[in-house]
Amino acid sequence: METVNKFCAGLDIHKRDVVACRLYIDHAGRPGKDITTFEATTGGLLLLKDWLQAVGIEQVAMESTGDYWKPVYTILEGEFEVLVVNAQHLKAVPGRKTDVKDAEWIAKLLHHGLLKGSFIPPQIQRDTRELTRLRSTIMADRARTVNRLQRILEQANLKLASVVSDITGVSARTMLEAIVSGQTDPKLLADLAQGRLRDKLERLEQALQGRIRDIHRFMLADALAQMDYYDERMQRITQQIEELLRPFDQQLSNLDTIPGVGLHIAQIILAEVGPDMSRFPTANHLAAWAGVAPGNNQSAGKRLSGTIRHGSPALRRALVQAAHAASKTRGSYLSAQYHRLAARRGRKRALMAVAHSILKIAYQLLKQGTTYTDLGADYFDRKSRDGTIRHLTRRLQHLGFAVTLSDLAQPAP
Repeated sequence: METVNKFCAGLDIHKRDVVACRLYIDHAGRPGKDITTFEATTGGLLLLKDWLQAVGIEQVAMESTGDYWKPVYTILEGEFEVLVVNAQHLKAVPGRKTDVKDAEWIAKLLHHGLLKGSFIPPQIQRDTRELTRLRSTIMADRARTVNRLQRILEQANLKLASVVSDITGVSARTMLEAIVSGQTDPKLLADLAQGRLRDKLERLEQALQGRIRDIHRFMLADALAQMDYYDERMQRITQQIEELLRPFDQQLSNLDTIPGVGLHIAQIILAEVGPDMSRFPTANHLAAWAGVAPGNNQSAGKRLSGTIRHGSPALRRALVQAAHAASKTRGSYLSAQYHRLAARRGRKRALMAVAHSILKIAYQLLKQGTTYTDLGADYFDRKSRDGTIRHLTRRLQHLGFAVTLSDLAQPAP
């Protein structure tokens, strides 16, 4: 088999150590191979770097194993061409399996040019990714706390959620704090309502007639304190994200023009895919990488599976969330696309299709530096005008009507 990379190495990474195999050509022109184990500490990784540089290694490949590859990549980045390879591309032939053989197998594949590295973004983008993903995790934790708060209210037979739309809103929060402080009079609690909620004072009084015990007050106070803690953390993290993304304010503004995409989701999109679209040849390549495009698995002319690939779960969740919001935006292309597909393929597939469209739109906005221009809710009707006319005409005929069509520009005969 043809040799492509003469000076290369393969790394089998674990929590405590790294097994390295280097392939090179010595001064006499003979091929050389060495295998050594290094500790996964910073000192051990620096020794690994010196060991690789000693024979002029140019390329290094490693498996993307959990988070263990990240410190190794940080040490070797800038010194070598480092390839972080999908584990599915490194499956060895059946036989004896050891850490040494794994490292040797990775080195051989790289030696013959059979490996393709995964996309590893620049350091600032990796930092922003960590923060946006952390914020999403905290938001999920806060949502669980809100659910726990609702269960506590149900235990105390307080039906506040049946009257107010948000039990964490200003009025509801004031009532909950009053309950924690010892207030039990439903009329006084209901009188704490603000704004339009005061139109429901009678219903509020009935909903706030419960059986509140000290344990309920204790758990309510704990849940409210935890929510405040999460809110404070999210505020600090958001400020740090905004600071890191300040050079890309224009790109964020452009993404914010897409229906369903708010500032938070725009930050997630930019953190996950980056501002430079040149690394993705087309929008379809980006959608496939992100895991929002149908799978491609065919054999003997038959389509076996359309399951989407794993991609980026954080980005996919944000896009589906944006698709939910876009599907409710009246008079927009994305809303029309959702309702058109949901009727035929179901709600979940329609949401994934809209998420796919949102990412392709984001690709074009980031690549061209423009804002979003909506195609309109009647885009699909205009696109297949003749087909729409035939379909609606047949439906009226099936209902027993004689249909005569005339152009609005000309009076009917």
